[in-house]
Amino acid sequence: MLFANAMVSRNDGTVSIDPGPERIHEPAIPTPRLRDIVVTMVVNMVSLALIAWILPGIRVDTWWAALLAVAVASLANGLFWPIVIRFASTLLVWTAGLLGLVLNGLFLLFAAAVVPGFEVDGFWSAVLAVFGMTAIGAIAGSLLATDDDAVWRRRTVRRMVQRIHDPERTDVPGVLFLQIDGLSETVLRRALGEGYLPTLARWVRTGSHRIVGWQCDLSSQTGASQAGILHGNNEDMPAFRWYDKTAGKVFVSNRPQDAAEIERRQSDGDGLLVDGGVSRTNVFSGDSGDSLFTFSTITDRERTPRNGLAYFLADPYAVPRVIILSIADLGREFAANWRAKRRGIEPHGHRGGVYPLLRVVTTVVLRDLTVNTLLADIYRGVPAAYVDFVGYDEVAHHSGISAPDAMETLWRLDQQFARLERAITEAPRPYHVVVLSDHGQTQGATFEQRYGQTLAEFVESLVEGDADVDAPEFSTEGWGNLNGVLTDTVEHDDTRMAKFIKAVVKRRTVDGEVVLGPGYDTASGASDGADDREHDVIVLASGNLGLVSFPAIEGRATLEMLAVEHPRLVQHLAEHPGIGFVLVASDELGPVVLGGNGLRRLDDGHVEGEDPLADFAPSTASHLLRTHGFSNAPDLLVNSFYDPDIDEAAAFEDQIGFHGGLGGKQSEPFLLFPSAFPVPDEPLVGAASVHHVFKGWLREIATNEPAAAESTA
Repeated sequence: MLFANAMVSRNDGTVSIDPGPERIHEPAIPTPRLRDIVVTMVVNMVSLALIAWILPGIRVDTWWAALLAVAVASLANGLFWPIVIRFASTLLVWTAGLLGLVLNGLFLLFAAAVVPGFEVDGFWSAVLAVFGMTAIGAIAGSLLATDDDAVWRRRTVRRMVQRIHDPERTDVPGVLFLQIDGLSETVLRRALGEGYLPTLARWVRTGSHRIVGWQCDLSSQTGASQAGILHGNNEDMPAFRWYDKTAGKVFVSNRPQDAAEIERRQSDGDGLLVDGGVSRTNVFSGDSGDSLFTFSTITDRERTPRNGLAYFLADPYAVPRVIILSIADLGREFAANWRAKRRGIEPHGHRGGVYPLLRVVTTVVLRDLTVNTLLADIYRGVPAAYVDFVGYDEVAHHSGISAPDAMETLWRLDQQFARLERAITEAPRPYHVVVLSDHGQTQGATFEQRYGQTLAEFVESLVEGDADVDAPEFSTEGWGNLNGVLTDTVEHDDTRMAKFIKAVVKRRTVDGEVVLGPGYDTASGASDGADDREHDVIVLASGNLGLVSFPAIEGRATLEMLAVEHPRLVQHLAEHPGIGFVLVASDELGPVVLGGNGLRRLDDGHVEGEDPLADFAPSTASHLLRTHGFSNAPDLLVNSFYDPDIDEAAAFEDQIGFHGGLGGKQSEPFLLFPSAFPVPDEPLVGAASVHHVFKGWLREIATNEPAAAESTA
């Protein structure tokens, strides 16, 4: 059987699957090298000497004194930290990691007491020295690509896990689903070839893994894709945000209360993670009973508090490391923005305001929280985990899909995959690793940059009379990620840090949900789009997909009806050079796609004039017909132009790398999975098809009964 007798060999660092007659090898895992050990010791020695030169309260007479001081402090840390994990883990979490700084300062003071030629004049000097050494070590480790997750540090996480849980020891493999948000197959292959993803490239080159592209639905965004992948159902989700006429409100996929309601609608109780799997940093839970930083469960007060912060703080250097890496990433963003401006690189997105801070939340803070929690999940032996890494998606929105700093984000994420790979060799069960994306991104100057007005402003110029056009402003994905972390922390962590955050954000909290950023009326405790029936027109944007709705019109507005109410609207929208097509219902023609010089009937494919879908993929018509059948499809669905010659489109949002509509790489995600796993021969179309494949893999692993790679259509 394909997954029978799976095992992990821990004596030579090689993870392998034994499928019986045919032996499939997982990637060889590099063991800690003498080079890494030597480099780490040298970095620590130099950093201590540098700190001594900077701080007046620290004195190091010789290099040997620096080396010996580092060795003594490290030995003390290695001896005492397991005791802290065993007997004071609650205090560690409650102090949000500050206890780690205090203890490391004391260890340095101890080294000063026993090492000749090394002096520290007080406790605060020692703490500052620890912080500075951590900063230098983190930066040097990143630049030199050393193993920043040494065996001792992994063992501290294992001890914390054993303190809280009884690991599940079994020979039945588990599966880690690692989602790189927003990465297209094309950019993935470029990153593999150019060395930005060395760990994943090694898996592919050794034959342990292979790559298959798949085609996501309309709309190409995380909400619809994860509903399909995790629950097998993304019906009635026309965009990332949409107006629901029946409810009289706008639904937003990453708003916790909306995500919870969407999951209730989509779930049949048999999601991807229903049998003991865990959900980390996702939009939906996949029916997991153990979720963390997952929008659909964040405000669930009945949910059992998890120990994600405890796992993160099991590393005594976690807090200063995150602070330093965050500062470094801010510096990278400012430098990248300056270089792009100086070189006149176009398109150039808006990268000021709070964006650099939101970037840090996704590329450093949320990433490290997630990875440390996932390390603990591995040591617990969970049967499955689904994790969304959102850093690349956030950076590509503002820098471009192949910009150097976006690709460097992938390189840093690959380092985290290497950490997970090493942890798997120490896990209580073997693991398969599947890397995937939920969608890609397409690139181009925004609609507003090109034409001097937003889609909402253009619509407002076309509607008749004094019609009230509303374009509700909602938090971006970056704001949503930050709000999600803060909400989960204040709702489900009983720490001093959580209580401090709760007090700070009290005025920006609605029904237990932290709502920093635009899009909420905290005075009334409602979102701007909570009841928009009083507006004549609502215009929403999801990447290069626009949604125009008329709340006063019951049911679906038709082409003929709009020709009377707003005679210039549909024609001028279709003729605008920045718009590729408009989908609208017609009493006479059925669902029809209108372009500037022609139309296409979706029911029978008849084209009059120029086909408005000629520049788009052959499957575009079927995607549009499916979306047209949604109960909450917008009255007008507007997609920007797509130029296949230069592979560009135009977002209706302030993003130069975008997704949500049709055209280009945004519809081309990928699966990178063990070569022994079966997939259908025909193309995978739609997120639900990926769900069926994943469920088949999990079922086969659990039962040792091979399932044929049948059609998932």
